[in-house]
Amino acid sequence: MTIHRAIETAHCGCDGQDALKRLIGVEEAVARIKNCTAPIEGVETLALDRAIDRVLARPVLARAMAPSFDNAAMDGYAVATSDLTGEGPWSLPVAVRVPAGESAAPLARGTVARIFTGAPVPAGSNAVVMQEDVTRDGDVIQFLRHPAPGLNIRAAGSDIAAGAEVLAKGARLGDWAIAACAAAGVDHVDVMRRLRVALLVTGDEVRQAGSLRNAAQIPDVNGPMLKAALRRADIELVATELGADSRAGLTRQLGDLAERADLVITTGGISVGEEDHVKPSFAVLGGETLFSGVAIKPGKPVSVGRIGTTAWLGLPGNPLSAFVTWQIFGLALVRALTGAADTGLVQRHVITDAAIHRKPGRCEFRPATLAGFDVDGREVISFEDATHSGRVARLSQTDGLMILPVEFAHLPKGARVLFQPFARI
Repeated sequence: MTIHRAIETAHCGCDGQDALKRLIGVEEAVARIKNCTAPIEGVETLALDRAIDRVLARPVLARAMAPSFDNAAMDGYAVATSDLTGEGPWSLPVAVRVPAGESAAPLARGTVARIFTGAPVPAGSNAVVMQEDVTRDGDVIQFLRHPAPGLNIRAAGSDIAAGAEVLAKGARLGDWAIAACAAAGVDHVDVMRRLRVALLVTGDEVRQAGSLRNAAQIPDVNGPMLKAALRRADIELVATELGADSRAGLTRQLGDLAERADLVITTGGISVGEEDHVKPSFAVLGGETLFSGVAIKPGKPVSVGRIGTTAWLGLPGNPLSAFVTWQIFGLALVRALTGAADTGLVQRHVITDAAIHRKPGRCEFRPATLAGFDVDGREVISFEDATHSGRVARLSQTDGLMILPVEFAHLPKGARVLFQPFARI
């Protein structure tokens, strides 16, 4: 089922047929970002312990195989299986002791070695029998079962072969990836330089925290929200500004930020009202629009383009709209600009805990909370009756976004829908 296409049938009355024809679907908008956005240039070489959450500019190749020698997978006794002839049980003397971190002398025929987890397996032995599976009387070990060759031995190179590609270009270095690099003998990696981002919050009614406000003014929500979202290892926030109160001033401001950043994010001012100055300023600066308007709820006016070589993301002014469109389009744009491997939207099927009644026509991303599992083991979500673009107070109590298909006006309780957890990176 395609859920993101823009519906253009006559039964939709939520936006008007002419307006809908100018909208594109969510999938197409994300595809345009991916296909039309070139990664920034510039590479840094970082020590492995400083590269967390950065994006690889070049593949990581193993400098050595891992493990670098055959070693014991558990505490026990190293033995040559060929020494256990005839019918068991078998008894052999302990000749040597091999702790982890020490070299092992070759094992004499007809003897065993006491060995510990991670210790090198002595030459001449080909199995490690765990200590719980033998009996020991003084320095003599009795084996009750014949071990198979290779038992409890981590063979050299079984994890990583020398010269193998451990991570591909574009991989994001999470802690699990750092572990793989370290195991491969890599201590420095080449990563994309940090993405320079500027944030411009518009709206004469918006005031920063701590500022005096009159009865018609509101606190800035988008600024703190997006600054928090932009505090990432792969991003450098070079400027955060409130928009000028005139079109000419906003044009100068937007042009200046475009010269300083790889990506300029604006909030508000992208509708078609007389006081919406961002799009006219963008046009004056010779901006090229990738798309403007998506069949999504909330956040229909969201826009993406470029001013010269600088990308522009125009988010709506309503806080929930700005949040949702950042999650869907903003993160896709950051991935494209940093050259990160495109993992797409992380979605899974869930079951609704109530019926849904809505106007069709746009793909709706409604905040939802994970509410456990039903008797069949299916994950269940709860949610409000409607999506309100200006409300964010309950976001802290939700876990992600329920995705409601474009074409459906009604869904019964227990319907299967897609759910997208909030992206943290």
